[in-house]
Amino acid sequence: MKDTQYISIQELAKVLGISRIAVYKKVKKGQIKAVKIGRSFAVPKTYVSRILGGPLTESGKKEIDTAVKRTVKEYGETLRLLGRDD
Repeated sequence: MKDTQYISIQELAKVLGISRIAVYKKVKKGQIKAVKIGRSFAVPKTYVSRILGGPLTESGKKEIDTAVKRTVKEYGETLRLLGRDD
């Protein structure tokens, strides 16, 4: 993990076009994965590329598949009704 490069919360806010406070809130809620280094948080650059639509990893694909299966299980009938051509 020593080779991992990080981006600061302030830099990420600039890249995403949102406030620094909004990024901190997303980190606290677990929506953005960050590590605490001293008194500050930092986000791995590999994660930033994922946020911005970088290459999809195998774990990312599995996460999407799981979410799709859960959605179909919970809302399958509603989705079928919405997709009907009447």
